[in-house]
Amino acid sequence: MASSKQIAPPLEDAKIPVKIKLAALWTSLMLCYVYGDYFGLYVPGKLQNMTDGRMGPLGAVTEGVLIGTAIMMAIPALMVFLSLAMKPVLSRWVNVLLGLVYAAIMMLTMPGAWRFYQLLGVIEILLSLTIVVLALRWPRHAP
Repeated sequence: MASSKQIAPPLEDAKIPVKIKLAALWTSLMLCYVYGDYFGLYVPGKLQNMTDGRMGPLGAVTEGVLIGTAIMMAIPALMVFLSLAMKPVLSRWVNVLLGLVYAAIMMLTMPGAWRFYQLLGVIEILLSLTIVVLALRWPRHAP
């Protein structure tokens, strides 16, 4: 007896442009940063340090520390848009440079941290290095 079941056609898999992949990676990276900082509020003593005006290894909270931290966090957020808006050659090198910088920042901040932060840190490093590799492998148009 012949089967009357029809085989479903394969699912469509659209080619995603590099710019959109980079923007998505920066978005994922930012979400991990936000969740890591949010979950960090549950670490005993963290809120007391905030109330006392201390910011972890950065020490006393000053206007300069807050501006520096804001800049450090604004750059990846801006890269979501800039990865889409910049010309490919500029975008490639900015993504490589910043991907390496943010991977290094995570490597420096992870030692001695709680395991949830280390887990997110590993994910953040992998996302940052994926940005670097994707930018370095940016396809070229044939002449």
